[in-house]
Amino acid sequence: MPKLITRSNSITFANPKAPVYPRLAQGKSWDEMTVTWTSGYSTKEATPFVEWGIQGQIQILSPAGTLTFSRDTMCGPPARTVGWRDPGFIHTSFFKDLWPNLKYTYRIGHRLFNGQIVWGRQNSFKAPPYPGEDSLQRVVIFGDLGKAEIDGSNEYNDFERGSINTTYQLVKDLKNIDMVMHIGDICYASGYLSQWDQFTAQVEPIASTVPYMVASGNHERDWPGSGSFYGTLDSGGECGVPAQNMFYVPAENREQFWYLTDYGMFRFCVANTELDWRPGTEQYKFIEHCLSSVDRQKQPWLIFLAHRVLGYSSATFYGAEGTTEEPMGRESLQLLWQKYRVDIAMYGHVHGYERTCPVYENVCVAKGSDRYSGAFTATTHVVVGGGGASLAEYTAERARWSHAQDLDYGFAKLTAFNHTTLLMEYKRSRDGSVRDSFTVSRDYRDVLACGVDNCAATTMAS
Repeated sequence: MPKLITRSNSITFANPKAPVYPRLAQGKSWDEMTVTWTSGYSTKEATPFVEWGIQGQIQILSPAGTLTFSRDTMCGPPARTVGWRDPGFIHTSFFKDLWPNLKYTYRIGHRLFNGQIVWGRQNSFKAPPYPGEDSLQRVVIFGDLGKAEIDGSNEYNDFERGSINTTYQLVKDLKNIDMVMHIGDICYASGYLSQWDQFTAQVEPIASTVPYMVASGNHERDWPGSGSFYGTLDSGGECGVPAQNMFYVPAENREQFWYLTDYGMFRFCVANTELDWRPGTEQYKFIEHCLSSVDRQKQPWLIFLAHRVLGYSSATFYGAEGTTEEPMGRESLQLLWQKYRVDIAMYGHVHGYERTCPVYENVCVAKGSDRYSGAFTATTHVVVGGGGASLAEYTAERARWSHAQDLDYGFAKLTAFNHTTLLMEYKRSRDGSVRDSFTVSRDYRDVLACGVDNCAATTMAS
């Protein structure tokens, strides 16, 4: 029989409503960033704000907006039933008119109506570079991270065990990271709302210091009859509501979740594979606008990001359907990638790593290599879905376009050294080792050069 040995002192929260889990994001203009956080304070109890400014100089106060969502906005179970938990309140404030590359400090807070201020911890960030600025710029990209406990406890099916290693590697190398792009399947709450807090706590050391940009995946959005392109049960009834509230993205409509963001010499076009992307749709028009509107002399590195694989993958679950992509994926978009000379297209969804040759219409326009130079030939497609969720499998027969594979947990890192040299590295999460890489060396005239299906019309007139 169990025997009571002793009793501990009672344990309580110092303040269960305190502001927590600040997460930065890029704003809608290059000189703007946002911070979003969670608290238990409604606007009927306290006024949310952020104190911020250039490090060591006078700090200013900026107001924050407050959002929440209710059980009624969930589309089905378990999010609407046993998985429901009140999310508290989600606050977002804007840092505007930032000076390029300067270090800023900030502190989130709430002013109670009795005059008392409840503060969060002080954090800092570096302001983004001016678009086109020639400086060292480093962006980490991965999908399908999830969350886990360090001691391995409290994890259903141990599904996201790799996420701790990935998180640890990013925290360890944070001084060499300027921005993070998490391209879908964010935390795998799948209708159990408390897991969003677990996830934002896990990534707080990263997200409180550099912009943490997210995309929508099937585990955030999909639900039958909810307007998602796929009618699966993968969101657990969330149908996108927690994701679009918990994280800020610079979208014209956060429900749609597609957006562009510029960082120095990079232009990122972030698609939402859980809504229709095919020609004639609103999203297709966005994608073409994003790709066509960038000034490649100033921002030579054009990157397309999406959750599901719209390009190429050797995953067995695609192979079982007789394909290597999402239905109507590259058939809808490859003309745009080629026309606008997209350097790299990156995806999650398949839990592992794979890189193609520069490929167009299933054909390697150039051989797979660790170094490319000269005129653009075709887009290189990279699957980086090994952030943390249980690993996928690849087909036994390997396609000619599949240049590199790694069935392990990992993430990609893009480094723009200048306007002519870009490095892509794939690193394993277990030890941070580089398992695959390639460089692109290209002058502006190479960006302008004609290639397959991307030549502008010409005239014989003089």
